[in-house]
Amino acid sequence: MNEIRHDWTKEEILQVYNKPLMELLYEASTIHRKYHDPNTVQVSTLISIKTGGCSEDCGYCPQAARYHTDIEGNDLMTVNQVKAQALRAKEGGSSRVCMGAAWRNVKDGPEFDQVLEMVRTINKLDMEVCCTLGMVTENQAKRLAEAGLYAYNHNIDTSEEYYDDVISTRAFKDRVDTIENVRKTNVTVCSGGIIGMGESLEDRAGMLETLTRFSPHPESVPINALVAVEGTPLEEQPPINIFEMVRMVATARIVLPDSQVRLSAGRTQMSREGQAMCFFAGANSIFAGDKLLTTPNPDIDEDMKMFKDLGLNTQKPFFKHEQRASVEAENSQYQSLGEKPKWTRPDHKIERNEQKKKEAKEIRA
Repeated sequence: MNEIRHDWTKEEILQVYNKPLMELLYEASTIHRKYHDPNTVQVSTLISIKTGGCSEDCGYCPQAARYHTDIEGNDLMTVNQVKAQALRAKEGGSSRVCMGAAWRNVKDGPEFDQVLEMVRTINKLDMEVCCTLGMVTENQAKRLAEAGLYAYNHNIDTSEEYYDDVISTRAFKDRVDTIENVRKTNVTVCSGGIIGMGESLEDRAGMLETLTRFSPHPESVPINALVAVEGTPLEEQPPINIFEMVRMVATARIVLPDSQVRLSAGRTQMSREGQAMCFFAGANSIFAGDKLLTTPNPDIDEDMKMFKDLGLNTQKPFFKHEQRASVEAENSQYQSLGEKPKWTRPDHKIERNEQKKKEAKEIRA
């Protein structure tokens, strides 16, 4: 079971997930120690460079324009604003900055050019730089790679079977196609999902099965616990219990042994003891800072105190993969193609999403 496999079945993954907890923890921790330093955790900071106004209908997301939430939107940040936040993150112990924009997909033009300059700027700070910008074409992925991008995040969210119960404005295949476009470059892949959206255990196993099918496996796998935000279609979902998160982390560690498993959204709902169990189960990456795009997150000082109490060290940048050199815009080999890709727009409707859209219209009327 210690070998890296790409032929895991959903049934096998379910068997792992449902093992007696102590046996599951022992197995996951053993594999974790084979592939990773168990006392080292990567710390990343997530910056929302463009907030709100997204055209998608993701049932969990407060940034969707069609829902009424308390999210304060902002236009694309300037390069200097992002640089200042990145420097603060570096001083706080982060080795990676992930920039998130509430876009359906990347569009060639001045805003994307500005993001490319942000990538160059952060890379020159000797920090790993990651982006999550929605769907990207092969040429756009190559332009990001050329600018010095270290990782691209594009979560598959859940199983292919449950996906249509959460999102109707893009297809599961679009997620996979974007990851495959990134794989045509030297940029690493960050892809995981969310638990607690009403999915079954089979769906959780199905999500991990899809991730194991990628070759190579995603270098980073975020495991998010749903943060139910008022005004979104999933606002009534009850929080998952800590043992569900521990089981998910441990199972991810076993089936994706070389990936960094990231504790992402939902950490504010976890005790320090619960997070310690997750680290023992194989989590070795977190997002630090007071916000994850728009949802609460533990303060960096709290995390550093927890690390000290647990004897954990922060991972240095470029520990797993070497730093990419940034090519300046004027020397770029890949230019804007003015692409207008036809990403999928499925024609099905999700009743709870439509209801929240209707309620939002009534509130704004």
